[in-house]
Amino acid sequence: MNSEENTKKKKWLYRNGLSVCFISIFLITLGAQAFTGWKVHNSELEDLHAAALPLSTYLCSGHFISATFENFESEFLQMALYVMLTISLRQIGSAESKKIAGKEEVDREPKPSPDAPWPVRKGGWILKIYSNSLSIVFVILFLISWGLHFYGSWQDHNVAREIKGEMRQTVMAYISEADFWFETFQNWQSEFLSVASIVILTIFLRQKGSPESKPVDAPNLETGK
Repeated sequence: MNSEENTKKKKWLYRNGLSVCFISIFLITLGAQAFTGWKVHNSELEDLHAAALPLSTYLCSGHFISATFENFESEFLQMALYVMLTISLRQIGSAESKKIAGKEEVDREPKPSPDAPWPVRKGGWILKIYSNSLSIVFVILFLISWGLHFYGSWQDHNVAREIKGEMRQTVMAYISEADFWFETFQNWQSEFLSVASIVILTIFLRQKGSPESKPVDAPNLETGK
Protein backbone atom coordinates (compact mmCIF):
# COMPACT_ATOMS: atom_id res chain seq x y z
CA MET A 1 0.00 0.00 0.00
CA ASN A 2 1.51 3.35 -1.04
CA SER A 3 1.49 6.48 1.12
CA GLU A 4 -1.43 8.08 -0.78
CA GLU A 5 -3.65 5.03 -0.25
CA ASN A 6 -2.60 4.86 3.40
CA THR A 7 -3.52 8.56 3.85
CA LYS A 8 -6.97 8.03 2.31
CA LYS A 9 -7.67 5.17 4.71
CA LYS A 10 -7.16 7.44 7.72
CA LYS A 11 -10.32 8.88 9.22
CA TRP A 12 -11.32 12.39 8.10
CA LEU A 13 -10.79 13.85 11.57
CA TYR A 14 -7.30 12.37 11.80
CA ARG A 15 -6.37 13.82 8.40
CA ASN A 16 -7.72 17.28 9.28
CA GLY A 17 -7.15 17.34 13.03
CA LEU A 18 -4.89 20.40 13.14
CA SER A 19 -7.27 22.72 11.26
CA VAL A 20 -10.34 21.33 13.08
CA CYS A 21 -8.65 21.90 16.44
CA PHE A 22 -7.69 25.50 15.72
CA ILE A 23 -11.00 26.44 14.09
CA SER A 24 -12.84 24.97 17.10
CA ILE A 25 -10.66 26.92 19.54
CA PHE A 26 -11.16 30.05 17.43
CA LEU A 27 -14.96 29.76 17.49
CA ILE A 28 -15.04 29.05 21.23
CA THR A 29 -12.82 32.00 22.08
CA LEU A 30 -14.65 34.30 19.62
CA GLY A 31 -17.91 33.43 21.36
CA ALA A 32 -16.31 34.04 24.76
CA GLN A 33 -14.95 37.38 23.53
CA ALA A 34 -18.38 38.41 22.24
CA PHE A 35 -20.09 37.52 25.53
CA THR A 36 -17.53 39.14 27.80
CA GLY A 37 -17.17 42.17 25.50
CA TRP A 38 -20.95 42.60 25.63
CA LYS A 39 -20.84 42.61 29.43
CA VAL A 40 -17.93 45.09 29.50
CA HIS A 41 -19.54 47.43 26.96
CA ASN A 42 -22.87 47.45 28.78
CA SER A 43 -21.03 48.23 32.02
CA GLU A 44 -19.37 51.19 30.26
CA LEU A 45 -22.75 52.36 28.92
CA GLU A 46 -24.24 52.09 32.39
CA ASP A 47 -21.47 54.31 33.76
CA LEU A 48 -22.41 56.86 31.10
CA HIS A 49 -26.13 56.53 32.00
CA ALA A 50 -26.94 55.08 28.58
CA ALA A 51 -29.23 52.16 27.72
CA ALA A 52 -27.71 48.68 27.66
CA LEU A 53 -27.53 46.82 24.33
CA PRO A 54 -28.95 43.35 23.62
CA LEU A 55 -26.32 40.85 22.49
CA SER A 56 -27.58 40.84 18.89
CA THR A 57 -27.14 44.62 18.69
CA TYR A 58 -23.73 44.47 20.35
CA LEU A 59 -22.43 42.09 17.66
CA CYS A 60 -23.00 44.87 15.09
CA SER A 61 -21.55 47.61 17.29
CA GLY A 62 -18.29 49.45 16.75
CA HIS A 63 -17.01 48.09 20.08
CA PHE A 64 -17.23 44.45 18.93
CA ILE A 65 -16.14 45.09 15.33
CA SER A 66 -13.11 47.09 16.42
CA ALA A 67 -11.96 44.61 19.06
CA THR A 68 -12.37 41.64 16.72
CA PHE A 69 -10.73 42.97 13.58
CA GLU A 70 -7.99 44.74 15.54
CA ASN A 71 -6.71 41.25 16.36
CA PHE A 72 -7.39 39.74 12.93
CA GLU A 73 -5.49 42.62 11.33
CA SER A 74 -2.28 42.04 13.27
CA GLU A 75 -2.36 38.28 12.67
CA PHE A 76 -2.78 38.64 8.91
CA LEU A 77 -0.05 41.30 8.79
CA GLN A 78 2.26 38.97 10.67
CA MET A 79 1.60 36.07 8.30
CA ALA A 80 1.86 38.22 5.16
CA LEU A 81 5.25 39.60 6.19
CA TYR A 82 6.45 36.19 7.38
CA VAL A 83 5.56 34.50 4.09
CA MET A 84 7.17 37.26 1.99
CA LEU A 85 10.28 37.98 4.06
CA THR A 86 11.28 34.31 4.38
CA ILE A 87 11.65 34.19 0.59
CA SER A 88 14.88 36.18 0.69
CA LEU A 89 15.93 36.70 4.32
CA ARG A 90 17.82 34.05 6.28
CA GLN A 91 18.58 33.25 9.92
CA ILE A 92 21.40 30.81 10.47
CA GLY A 93 20.41 27.93 12.73
CA SER A 94 16.66 28.67 12.72
CA ALA A 95 14.10 25.98 11.92
CA GLU A 96 11.99 28.75 10.35
CA SER A 97 14.57 29.80 7.77
CA LYS A 98 15.63 28.43 4.41
CA LYS A 99 19.20 27.21 4.29
CA ILE A 100 21.92 29.87 4.07
CA ALA A 101 23.11 28.87 0.60
CA GLY A 102 21.63 27.14 -2.43
CA LYS A 103 18.19 26.63 -3.88
CA GLU A 104 15.46 24.67 -2.10
CA GLU A 105 12.43 22.69 -3.24
CA VAL A 106 10.15 25.73 -2.80
CA ASP A 107 12.35 27.74 -5.21
CA ARG A 108 11.98 25.43 -8.21
CA GLU A 109 9.87 26.41 -11.20
CA PRO A 110 6.45 24.69 -11.25
CA LYS A 111 6.01 21.89 -13.78
CA PRO A 112 2.60 20.81 -15.13
CA SER A 113 1.56 17.26 -14.24
CA PRO A 114 -1.73 15.36 -13.89
CA ASP A 115 -1.63 15.81 -10.11
CA ALA A 116 -0.59 19.49 -10.16
CA PRO A 117 -3.16 22.15 -9.16
CA TRP A 118 -5.27 23.52 -12.02
CA PRO A 119 -3.44 26.91 -12.23
CA VAL A 120 -0.13 25.08 -12.76
CA ARG A 121 -1.60 23.08 -15.65
CA LYS A 122 -3.16 26.27 -17.09
CA GLY A 123 0.04 28.34 -16.99
CA GLY A 124 0.43 31.98 -18.05
CA TRP A 125 -0.83 34.84 -15.88
CA ILE A 126 -3.02 32.46 -13.88
CA LEU A 127 0.07 30.52 -12.82
CA LYS A 128 1.87 33.80 -12.03
CA ILE A 129 -0.91 34.84 -9.65
CA TYR A 130 -1.15 31.35 -8.15
CA SER A 131 2.61 31.32 -7.55
CA ASN A 132 2.15 34.32 -5.22
CA SER A 133 -1.41 33.58 -4.05
CA LEU A 134 -0.56 32.91 -0.40
CA SER A 135 1.00 36.33 0.19
CA ILE A 136 -1.64 38.06 -1.98
CA VAL A 137 -4.51 36.60 0.07
CA PHE A 138 -2.83 37.44 3.40
CA VAL A 139 -2.31 41.05 2.26
CA ILE A 140 -5.96 41.32 1.16
CA LEU A 141 -7.17 39.85 4.47
CA PHE A 142 -4.93 42.32 6.33
CA LEU A 143 -6.31 45.31 4.40
CA ILE A 144 -9.93 44.20 4.92
CA SER A 145 -9.32 43.64 8.64
CA TRP A 146 -7.53 46.99 9.00
CA GLY A 147 -10.46 48.75 7.32
CA LEU A 148 -13.03 47.04 9.56
CA HIS A 149 -10.92 47.75 12.65
CA PHE A 150 -10.80 51.41 11.71
CA TYR A 151 -14.52 51.54 10.95
CA GLY A 152 -15.44 49.84 14.25
CA SER A 153 -13.10 52.00 16.28
CA TRP A 154 -14.44 55.17 14.62
CA GLN A 155 -18.05 54.15 15.28
CA ASP A 156 -17.35 53.24 18.91
CA HIS A 157 -15.50 56.52 19.43
CA ASN A 158 -18.44 58.50 18.04
CA VAL A 159 -21.00 56.61 20.12
CA ALA A 160 -19.09 57.63 23.24
CA ARG A 161 -18.98 61.25 22.03
CA GLU A 162 -22.72 61.30 21.32
CA ILE A 163 -23.54 59.94 24.78
CA LYS A 164 -21.48 62.78 26.24
CA GLY A 165 -23.35 65.30 24.07
CA GLU A 166 -20.37 65.96 21.79
CA MET A 167 -20.34 66.14 18.00
CA ARG A 168 -19.35 63.11 15.91
CA GLN A 169 -15.88 63.17 14.37
CA THR A 170 -15.33 62.75 10.66
CA VAL A 171 -13.21 59.91 9.29
CA MET A 172 -10.33 62.29 8.52
CA ALA A 173 -10.45 63.83 12.00
CA TYR A 174 -10.48 60.43 13.73
CA ILE A 175 -7.66 58.92 11.68
CA SER A 176 -5.36 61.63 13.02
CA GLU A 177 -6.26 60.73 16.63
CA ALA A 178 -3.71 58.83 18.71
CA ASP A 179 -6.35 56.40 20.04
CA PHE A 180 -6.70 54.41 16.82
CA TRP A 181 -2.96 54.20 16.19
CA PHE A 182 -2.34 53.17 19.81
CA GLU A 183 -4.75 50.25 19.30
CA THR A 184 -2.99 49.39 16.05
CA PHE A 185 0.63 49.50 17.16
CA GLN A 186 0.09 47.67 20.44
CA ASN A 187 -1.10 44.67 18.41
CA TRP A 188 1.45 44.90 15.64
CA GLN A 189 4.45 44.98 17.96
CA SER A 190 3.30 41.85 19.81
CA GLU A 191 3.04 39.94 16.53
CA PHE A 192 6.51 40.99 15.41
CA LEU A 193 7.88 39.90 18.80
CA SER A 194 6.23 36.47 18.53
CA VAL A 195 7.72 35.88 15.05
CA ALA A 196 11.17 36.99 16.20
CA SER A 197 10.83 34.65 19.18
CA ILE A 198 10.16 31.50 17.16
CA VAL A 199 12.83 32.41 14.58
CA ILE A 200 15.51 32.89 17.27
CA LEU A 201 14.44 30.30 19.88
CA THR A 202 14.35 27.46 17.33
CA ILE A 203 18.10 27.94 16.87
CA PHE A 204 18.78 26.64 20.38
CA LEU A 205 15.57 24.96 21.63
CA ARG A 206 13.78 21.83 20.39
CA GLN A 207 10.37 20.17 20.51
CA LYS A 208 10.44 16.51 19.56
CA GLY A 209 7.78 15.66 16.98
CA SER A 210 6.97 19.23 15.92
CA PRO A 211 7.57 20.32 12.30
CA GLU A 212 8.31 23.80 13.69
CA SER A 213 11.45 22.45 15.38
CA LYS A 214 14.69 20.96 14.13
CA PRO A 215 15.45 17.35 15.13
CA VAL A 216 16.49 17.18 18.79
CA ASP A 217 20.04 16.07 17.91
CA ALA A 218 20.55 18.69 15.15
CA PRO A 219 23.46 21.12 15.65
CA ASN A 220 22.44 24.64 16.71
CA LEU A 221 23.85 26.20 13.54
CA GLU A 222 22.06 23.78 11.20
CA THR A 223 19.52 25.90 9.33
CA GLY A 224 16.07 24.88 8.16
CA LYS A 225 13.97 21.78 8.59
